[in-house]
Amino acid sequence: MKIRELRIPDKLKRFMESLGYSDLYPPQEEAVRAGVLEGRNLLLTTPTASGKTLVAMLVAGKMVLEGLGKVVYLTPLRALASEKYNEFRALEGMTKKNGNNVKVLISTGDYDVSGESLGIGDILILTNEKFDSILRHGVSWIDSVRLFVADEIHIVGDDDRGPTLEMTVTKILTYVHGAQILALSATVKNSKELAEWLGAKLIDTRWRPVELVEGVYQHGEISFSNGSIRKVKPTNRGPVIDVAIDIISEGGQSLIFAETRRMAVSYAIKASEVTQHYLTREESEEVRRVSKKIVSSGEETELSRTLLKVVEKGTAFHHAGLSGAHRSIIEDGFRKGLIKVLTATPTLAAGVNLPARRVVISSLMRYNSDYGGKAPISVMEYKQMCGRAGRPEYDDRGETVIISSHQSNADEILYRYIKGEPEPLRSRLYNEPDLRTHLLATIASLPGISDDGILDLLSRSLLAIQYRRATIRTKVDRTMGYLAEEGLVERRGRRYIPSEFGRRVSTLYIDPVTGVLFRRAINFAEGGKPHMLGFLHLLVSSPDFTPKFLLRNKDIDEAMMLIDQNKEEFLLPIPKDEFDYEEYLEDFRSLLVLYGWINEWSEDRLLDKLGVEPGDLHRAVETSKWLAHSLFELSKLIGRTDLLSEIRELMQRIDQGIRPELIPLARLEGIGRVRARSLYNHDFTDIAKLASAPLDKIALVPKIGMAIAKSIKIQLSK
Repeated sequence: MKIRELRIPDKLKRFMESLGYSDLYPPQEEAVRAGVLEGRNLLLTTPTASGKTLVAMLVAGKMVLEGLGKVVYLTPLRALASEKYNEFRALEGMTKKNGNNVKVLISTGDYDVSGESLGIGDILILTNEKFDSILRHGVSWIDSVRLFVADEIHIVGDDDRGPTLEMTVTKILTYVHGAQILALSATVKNSKELAEWLGAKLIDTRWRPVELVEGVYQHGEISFSNGSIRKVKPTNRGPVIDVAIDIISEGGQSLIFAETRRMAVSYAIKASEVTQHYLTREESEEVRRVSKKIVSSGEETELSRTLLKVVEKGTAFHHAGLSGAHRSIIEDGFRKGLIKVLTATPTLAAGVNLPARRVVISSLMRYNSDYGGKAPISVMEYKQMCGRAGRPEYDDRGETVIISSHQSNADEILYRYIKGEPEPLRSRLYNEPDLRTHLLATIASLPGISDDGILDLLSRSLLAIQYRRATIRTKVDRTMGYLAEEGLVERRGRRYIPSEFGRRVSTLYIDPVTGVLFRRAINFAEGGKPHMLGFLHLLVSSPDFTPKFLLRNKDIDEAMMLIDQNKEEFLLPIPKDEFDYEEYLEDFRSLLVLYGWINEWSEDRLLDKLGVEPGDLHRAVETSKWLAHSLFELSKLIGRTDLLSEIRELMQRIDQGIRPELIPLARLEGIGRVRARSLYNHDFTDIAKLASAPLDKIALVPKIGMAIAKSIKIQLSK
């Protein structure tokens, strides 16, 4: 089927053809024949790179250009949202019926902002959590949305992110009448069950533009599922590197999935010793330019120095411990073909689109906290990694190779993973902590909802398809009991209304347990006493704080010393029972990290002393900023105005990673923690001294220079 044959506006046809699209892939054609362009709900499950995003763009473009309504595109990750935003922005060159250009907006954070301003957009790219928070604020433009695209719909089966997506989709199905749902996924075992939940037509096909061949490496050769065998030349750096380098010699790229971050770095170092010999002179110059970008982006740490060394040789590693800036630089270098081997942890499989000719899976084992040790990965996770094999614009086939360990059998691997089916998706809304959060949000946004109303809402969920109504009712009754007991909701007859406290907890987008914990500490805090450490401890002790840094044996003495020297500042009672005390200490490595950060420890020192990598540090800081804001808002609600100045100061220190004396200087644009400290140490201890100082004297301060000095003067003259 040709693009020009579709029932879409002519300007959209011309636009798609200008991008190089003329013929539809088979899954795209099936979607069109199933009525996706006529408003039919559709669940499209096809492999990665088979054109699911193009289907969404066609439906979204038609919807907006014909003036039918807004489009909301939901993704599970911020990186994916950015990727989709860049793709959909291409539609902004077209004009709508009213003469205005199409407007594409993105929003992925700041959950305590209503999102009302997003109403000026036509296509909104949002993370699932951001849209959930928008629903809680009750924005006025929701009813004008006529298409919801739920990307990576299989995330409903994820322990962490699944409940939010499921409840969001359930609310769309229940309350947003007349809207179309287009759900996209690469791998779903129980796709018929999902389609039933969504009231959608199912298109389930294994077609992909690049053939996928899967194999197992053992004893120096790869046995592929199509019966072919390939001998691999050794590099003397281990089987994983041997298999990765094997395809580089033919002009391809390799993506190695490693079991841990440390192994990803180790593999990158080994691979770089070989990839440097495959770089042309021009590529060597290019990767040096890439490495310079790494140097100029963020603080220098041991991790960034290691990354710099391997990138200069045509290899890189990618994991959540890296800063966002460094990850972006690496991704760009890999897409350009400059980085020949990329090593990564499995989270990349569900993240940005970085295909390689060969995907090497170094291990089928992964640490499982529920199991208490290493356990085999799921078939679903394996299939997600397979999705990265094959570059549509370069390769006619992609390869996935599993490295067989001494303990595993190649035939067993072939049977379980290569020929196996992914596990069926199960609703995670069954977990009471998640149900508690989402029921409070429902009551807060729909005050006066009845028992039956709650059960009717849940009857539209995947949970209702997979569990009996009586089981769900028991869960709901228990959850509602907790919310009522803690004063988050009030029961009036058979209806529920949120308390003022419960409504604020919901719009702040925190777990009800976090809200209750904060309230208890706020009420406990004595006026006129310092609570900085107590507030920090409160943040890291909450269920919402991520990532958690569990206390190591080497940190125990420092943690106990912090308690002994600052007992008066803590707001959560210090247990006397030995077992409870050990449990209490579990959050103290997280506390030490934040304490070091606000006392201006460098990223390198935090990595060296506390084992926290820059990416994890930045996520902890972002989470802490959100939780500190929530603490501030709840203190204000409860009437503890005497605590607000101290919490406000803490918020500023967390944001910048500074001691109190630097706050005024760090407020200046372009002056971060390092420059502020340099100014302070050179006797520019306040704004007044900067304002009265000669320009050239400010410019002489290390880390400042003339350009920054001019910027300071301009800001102070306003």
